[in-house]
Amino acid sequence: MKKQVICSTVFPLLCILLLFLSVEAQTCSPSGKIKRKTPPPGQCNQENDSDCCKDGKWYTTYKCSPPVSSQTKATLTLNSFEPDGDGGAPSECDNQYHSDDDPVVALSTGWYNNGKRCLNYINIHGKGKSVRAKVVDECDSTMGCDSDHDYQPPCPNNIVDASKAVWKALGVPESDWGEMDIYWSDTD
Repeated sequence: MKKQVICSTVFPLLCILLLFLSVEAQTCSPSGKIKRKTPPPGQCNQENDSDCCKDGKWYTTYKCSPPVSSQTKATLTLNSFEPDGDGGAPSECDNQYHSDDDPVVALSTGWYNNGKRCLNYINIHGKGKSVRAKVVDECDSTMGCDSDHDYQPPCPNNIVDASKAVWKALGVPESDWGEMDIYWSDTD
């Protein structure tokens, strides 16, 4: 009760500032935007319905992701980690390609955490099932629309980009593959 009185009568601006900082510390704001041109003909791999950058469109970039918890909410997307797949280059963690039959993922830049989750496992929960998947790559939220990123836009800041094996393990019908709300956590 005493805190309410102090906040409402003595230091209202300080209390508002502290509340703002508390909320701001738990969010992840965009870090910028990039504007790109349409890729050269045949240079954007649209396997798994991947988007290609569009001429003159602005794309939001992020250096952060939402805070990680025991149940971090995310969007699961479909990615191929194989040569000539829509993932583009070899995986960041080990400079290797990976079979789509292996449960592997790429995490948005903030969650990838400068490679600190490389080759570690995460638990993914969706559709009432769980799967354990290895982190092998970054889904770059800071850059995109260039040859290194297969001329695809930057990833949003809340993506777990997963191989077909992850989608199969979660029991998602192939006709529903693409995007799905999930929760994930680091393994113990």
